[in-house]
Amino acid sequence: MKPSYSPPVRLAACLLMVAAIAGAPGCSRQEAAQEAAVTAAPAEKRFPITGEIVKVDAARDTLLVHHSEIKGYMPAMTMEFKVTKGDLAIAKEGQHIRAELVDRPDAFYLEKIWPDDAATQRALEAAAKALAQDTTMRGKEAYREIGETLPEFTLLDQEGRAVAGSRFRGKQIVLNFIFTRCPIATMCPAATERMAALQKAAQAAGARDFELVSLSLDPEYDTPGVLKEYAQNRGLDTSNWSFLTGPDAAVRHLLAQLGVIREFEGATIKHTLATVLINAEGKIAYRADGSMWQVEDFVRRLRKG
Repeated sequence: MKPSYSPPVRLAACLLMVAAIAGAPGCSRQEAAQEAAVTAAPAEKRFPITGEIVKVDAARDTLLVHHSEIKGYMPAMTMEFKVTKGDLAIAKEGQHIRAELVDRPDAFYLEKIWPDDAATQRALEAAAKALAQDTTMRGKEAYREIGETLPEFTLLDQEGRAVAGSRFRGKQIVLNFIFTRCPIATMCPAATERMAALQKAAQAAGARDFELVSLSLDPEYDTPGVLKEYAQNRGLDTSNWSFLTGPDAAVRHLLAQLGVIREFEGATIKHTLATVLINAEGKIAYRADGSMWQVEDFVRRLRKG
């Protein structure tokens, strides 16, 4: 194993900077201290990175990763990174990942972590290409009406697993749309609360063989680890509830075919919402637009199905 590049190296470099500034002519002790504080706390730096997870350390909230070279910044090496609880929960030793290295004064972090094994990438790329072709062929008729079949897709769930739409065949699906950074209480948060209420009410009413699916409108930010933490923090039951994300192109075409509008304005996402019921044969059976749909309505339909 190659030696790791650890925070003490960074600390030593910062202390040398302080010593040099403090001894410079023409600076008062206060001025030197102020300048040293600025120098010792640079803005964070971000770099794309690929690598393989060597060790998952839950006690320290870290991953030990053997990563590729970052040209002009860091050679290929094995080093420790801080990660979120969600990313830590789904990380596996030997897993190939791509991510964003974040260099902060206190430590190195990994964010925007995605699985990067060849099989997963092939599945996602092939499905995204097929979905794009389907949307193009449908043209102005891309929107799928009630009675039409849900388009085929492959995305990633909150465990980082590739999930094909065909996996749900034979079960009824209630599909909705969210993004984890949504700040409007009556939109995505309300939609998630209603899905949780539906899950409990449908089970209590004796509905069987149904799945809930929440598709992210913000796949650039909503990685599998982010979705995992979103579900964990809310105490959601994911035994039959999948949170899906993946290539933005695939998400965009799914939205077009399901009649959901999404527009980016800087960091803001303007969007519509819909909750769609898919029957066991994969056909669209019912939809309710907006976030204020009735739980009892969907429970009744799930029991009938």
